[in-house]
Amino acid sequence: MAEAGTSRVREAGGAPVTALRHRVRLGSVGAVGLALLAILVAAGALAPWIVPYDPEVTTGDPFEPPSRAHLLGTNDVGQDLLSELIYGVRISLTIGFLAAVVAISIGTVIGMVAGYFGGWVDAALMRLVDVVLVVPFLPLMLLLAAYLGPSFWNIILVIGILVWARPARVIRAQVLSLTSLDFIDAARALGASPGRILRRHVLPGVLSLSLAQFILAASNAILIEASLSFLGLGDPTAKSWGSTLYYAQVRSAFLSGTWKWWVLPPGLLITAAVLGFAFTGFALEETLNPRLRR
Repeated sequence: MAEAGTSRVREAGGAPVTALRHRVRLGSVGAVGLALLAILVAAGALAPWIVPYDPEVTTGDPFEPPSRAHLLGTNDVGQDLLSELIYGVRISLTIGFLAAVVAISIGTVIGMVAGYFGGWVDAALMRLVDVVLVVPFLPLMLLLAAYLGPSFWNIILVIGILVWARPARVIRAQVLSLTSLDFIDAARALGASPGRILRRHVLPGVLSLSLAQFILAASNAILIEASLSFLGLGDPTAKSWGSTLYYAQVRSAFLSGTWKWWVLPPGLLITAAVLGFAFTGFALEETLNPRLRR
């Protein structure tokens, strides 16, 4: 009897996930976002084979304008900017992906715990979320980045700490709706522990929504990384798009006229990546978020 009851609970618990899968429709906006991301991911994956030069090696004169030898010119030490930007795809997307993993992991756990247990646990965790959302973002970001120091993993940690609050609130709302369903009550009646219920029945119901929040968090992470690197708080050894902008600003690219090939291309790539994640995330959220679903 217990096994049969557990089987019915599992089937009921899996139903919302299956239904959500059938409702996923990216639309034209989501398709554009997905295409942008696919192009960038392919460029990063194929970087060693498609770059014309090693981005760490001097291959031309400093501040060389675009030519057939260097399609986007060279930087202040004669390194090929096109090669630098293609390799920068790897760093920027990796930071965006890993920072989003940190943020969504924190947000999912806090949202699930707050929504399931309720009471003082919910109140305490939501007040923490409110504090993170209300604290001025830019000063806190600069303070954390300066305190932890410029490095690849510190940047990921800073971004993850800053962007988890919104996903936590969205996932909590989904958990509140899930915990009112019959299969959760049945699991409790069968003696399932809160940890088992959260892991086996609540988590599958919020994974789809977490995916949409993950993509939006990755979009924010790429923009934050570029901002921190531009301000000199990023990893100085990593050739990301933000570090390219930093060295362009430090070497007076705007005064020398080299901004056309040193500043504009990385800026456009950052815009393309952010739009790609944002379009895809908004399209997914429109279908996976119960409050936005049509």
